Amino acid sequence: MRRTFCDLHLRVKTKDPAFKQVITKTSSLGFRMVAVPFVSDFHREEYCEFQTVCKAVDLDSVLRVDLRPRSPDELIQQVRRVRRKFEIVCVICDTKEVARQAAKDRRVDLLNFPALDYRRRFFDRPEAELACNSSAALEVDMKPLIALEGPAKIRLLSALRREIAIAREFGVPIVLSSGVSELMLLRNPRGLAALAFLFGMNECCALNAVSDIPSGIVKCNRLKLDPKFVAPGIRLIREGNDC
Repeated sequence: MRRTFCDLHLRVKTKDPAFKQVITKTSSLGFRMVAVPFVSDFHREEYCEFQTVCKAVDLDSVLRVDLRPRSPDELIQQVRRVRRKFEIVCVICDTKEVARQAAKDRRVDLLNFPALDYRRRFFDRPEAELACNSSAALEVDMKPLIALEGPAKIRLLSALRREIAIAREFGVPIVLSSGVSELMLLRNPRGLAALAFLFGMNECCALNAVSDIPSGIVKCNRLKLDPKFVAPGIRLIREGNDC
């Protein structure tokens, strides 16, 4: 069966002069589903422009928001506001408290740990156990592995090996995203998957992390956002006096 390759974290803004070039290049590299992060109070015109550009190059556009709360309470408030508006809700985990709250919140889709310093990356066993119970996925942006050199890259690889091993032990889904905005840093899906060998993922797991897992999250959320959705496995087919 042919895979649907996804990049759920293409970090380019619709107002960026290179926006269309980046989207077009992403399609030519073999991706079929792409997301760029929007702010929670985005203008609908921006998303319509994103949809139009993607449709022109045969890409499925995904509406994503990146939340960067400063406290667990702020996270709860933000998720409540955005969950019914976005197909992907990602939390950027800058503190352990926010990471823990995000991992146990069933409304959060992706956990992203941007820090390069291993001491500020909070994906450990307690975090994985919470994420496993809530079905949140660990998102790994590949940009640092492409751009970094020397000791910084070695330290990041060491941290990623530990995090991936923990995620696999607890059955936490893993999503590989590019996290890039520049044309020169774009890689094809299999190129991204190949980089995952550096931190312990085999070919099958790495390819799933850029195809089946991210596309599955999007499809599941689209079903939930459908007005006819009632509960998992239950959809409204028809309503009226003749039912």
